[in-house]
Amino acid sequence: MNPSRIAAKAAVAASLIVVMAGASQANEIKGKVSVQGIKSVESIAVYVDAIPDKKFDAPKDHVVIDQRKMAFIPHVVAVQQGTPVEFLNSDPVGHNVYWPSISGNKKLSHNLGTWPKGEKKPFQFNDLGVASLLCNVHPEMSGYVVVVPTPYFAVTDKDGNFEIKNVPAGKYTLKTWSEDGKPTTQAVDVAAGTVTVDLTVKK
Repeated sequence: MNPSRIAAKAAVAASLIVVMAGASQANEIKGKVSVQGIKSVESIAVYVDAIPDKKFDAPKDHVVIDQRKMAFIPHVVAVQQGTPVEFLNSDPVGHNVYWPSISGNKKLSHNLGTWPKGEKKPFQFNDLGVASLLCNVHPEMSGYVVVVPTPYFAVTDKDGNFEIKNVPAGKYTLKTWSEDGKPTTQAVDVAAGTVTVDLTVKK
C-alpha cells in the first residue's frame, strides 16, 4: 500500500479515537446545598429521579452501615434501588436494626433482629423511599437509608457540597431528601463536562 495512504488512514483512525474519547467523557453534576430553618447542610441526599424508559441493573456491590459508638455510621446513606446493605455491629454490646416503614408505608417495615459485636446482617432494599433506621435496644440511635431509582446520587458533606459523577448527557429531574427539610425538585440539563447546580432546602 502507498505509504501516504497508510499515513492518511492512521491519521483518520487517530482522530476517530479522539472524537470517541470526547464523546464518552464522563459528565458530572456538582454543586452546593444551602438551607433555611435547618441546622445542618450535611447528610442531605441529592439524586437524579427516575428516567422514563430507562431501567438500571441492581448493584452487585454491598454498602456497609456500621453501628459504632452507639450510632449508625454513616447517619444517612443513599443507595440505588436493589442495593444490598450490610449492617455491622462494631460495639461491645448487642444491637438491633429495624425500620417501622419506608416513606410511611408500614407494610414495608422490617426487623433484622439483634446480633453481637463483629457480626453483620444483610438486607436488599428493593423498594423506593426512606427507611428510618432504629435500634430497639438503644432508642437514642437513628439513621436513614434513602433508596433512589438511579445510580446518579450523592450525599452532601459538612459544607453542603455534592458531586454526582458519570451522568449521561440529557435532561433530568434532580431531587433532594433531608432529615429535617422538605424535598426539593429542580430540572437540570446535563451536557458535556460539569454542570453546577445550587439547591436550597427549607424547613
